[in-house]
Amino acid sequence: MTGGARLSGSVRVRGAKNSVLKLMAAALLAEGTTTLTNCPEILDVPLMQRVLEGLGCEVTVDGSTVTITSPESPSSNADFDAVRQFRASVCVLGPLTARCGRATVALPGGDAIGSRPLDMHQSGLERLGAQTRIEHGALVAEAASLTGAEISLDFPSVGATENIVTAAVLADGRTVLDNAAREPEIVDLCDMLISMGARIDGVGSSTLTIDGVDKLYPTNHEVVGDRIVGGTWAYAAAMTGGDITVGGVSPKHVHLALEKLRNAGAQVETYEHGFRVRMDGRPKAVDYQTLPFPGFPTDLQPMAIGISAIAEGTAVITENVFEARFRFVDEMMRLGADATVDGHHVVLRGIERLSSTDVWASDIRAGAGLVLAGLVADGVTTVHEVHHIDRGYPKFVENLRQLGAKIERISVDE
Repeated sequence: MTGGARLSGSVRVRGAKNSVLKLMAAALLAEGTTTLTNCPEILDVPLMQRVLEGLGCEVTVDGSTVTITSPESPSSNADFDAVRQFRASVCVLGPLTARCGRATVALPGGDAIGSRPLDMHQSGLERLGAQTRIEHGALVAEAASLTGAEISLDFPSVGATENIVTAAVLADGRTVLDNAAREPEIVDLCDMLISMGARIDGVGSSTLTIDGVDKLYPTNHEVVGDRIVGGTWAYAAAMTGGDITVGGVSPKHVHLALEKLRNAGAQVETYEHGFRVRMDGRPKAVDYQTLPFPGFPTDLQPMAIGISAIAEGTAVITENVFEARFRFVDEMMRLGADATVDGHHVVLRGIERLSSTDVWASDIRAGAGLVLAGLVADGVTTVHEVHHIDRGYPKFVENLRQLGAKIERISVDE
């Protein structure tokens, strides 16, 4: 990419990566055909397709529509080669335990953003009556039957909330889950489960009450818009002094991110299903700290670092969710950012322009953040390992070109 272009125009956001994969897994809970619409065309969707096909499902991906036919008796053993490629595959644990009475899920891989232990997943299922263990590189859960329980999470983990809820919907009796995650993707999952016949109260709050039912039924469901992709376009506008209108995502889901941009000097207009961000001049430095929803999302932390690197003044970014996410800072410093890391804080003293070089993406959001940084650097910047970006951003390069970026994708011989 060649820096210096002012991005302007409009872009439409598809369904959320952090939702569609969990919804695909939830289709395991009901025999029959479930259809998901507004799905993002990203690499992780066919990866989840492989996981589900390995469990006996028939899965068709047709553009933004995914159709999943779950068999009468799914396999309980998730394929090692498919699961280990991405973290979200662990979300089959709850549905398989509830539907089959057993689940064997290889310990997953994914982004290099820090440790994400499964202890809360295990303890939640154990509270429901399952026995769990780590065996031969896989997490095994077994339960002749599940029984509702009172469960309190030490931290509002999104993954643990998802697995506990998808197990509890078929448990005998009532489950009360306290300190549950409140992310829009959790709400989306609960909405789909309710449409399948689940009984869930408190959706969107930190306490979920689930009354188990005997059986769930297939459904049709539209995936919620991707707030992280929408937020990325918002920061692209602000960083490049641009003017971008984003559709397909609720501004309520990115409220704090947009408020930070207002504080940085951007003009922000919101609509029912989208928003517009315009920045005239250099942004002002703003402090950030990542927190579970409704706090500032950790997945937008690289964009917060990117805008702070070129802002007027000094900003402090605090990472409270994933401890290794500051690996991104090393690559930003290669681009000339004046940054100092101190534990889970990074201090950025803004400079007017970054300097181009070769940088390497370590995860989905770091990859996108480095591309945005390259767009505000002098000269030509090359971002390597961009397969990470493909896992979370549909048609990323095409959308950037449409907005006026000078960018191309090339194949590099190893």
